Amino acid sequence: QVQLVESGGGLVQAGGSLRLSCEASGTILSINPMSWYRQAPGKQRELVASITRGGSANYGDSVKGRFTISRDKAKNTVYLQMNSLKPEDTAVYYCYALKSGRVEYWGQGTQVTVSS
Repeated sequence: QVQLVESGGGLVQAGGSLRLSCEASGTILSINPMSWYRQAPGKQRELVASITRGGSANYGDSVKGRFTISRDKAKNTVYLQMNSLKPEDTAVYYCYALKSGRVEYWGQGTQVTVSS
């Protein structure tokens, strides 16, 4: 089992920044990749960013150039630095981990609200 605990969400004005954290615990060997997804009201969940064990990252088109995903292997933690936030970034952000290429784990979600 893998547990994912997110933190760092909140309310911020447009143009501001937030950093989300996701700490993984449990049987974390063979987790690859770890990702952030988000879901806004009435919309489908979408990939925000993903990072492999080797450090390769990819991003959703809507956040490229504004968000940065990183990981601290020693702390088993993945971060999402969000800059130049827009009202359309408002959503619940979920941490995601894939274990052994087939078992999916999700965090409980953290709310990010960007006011205009």
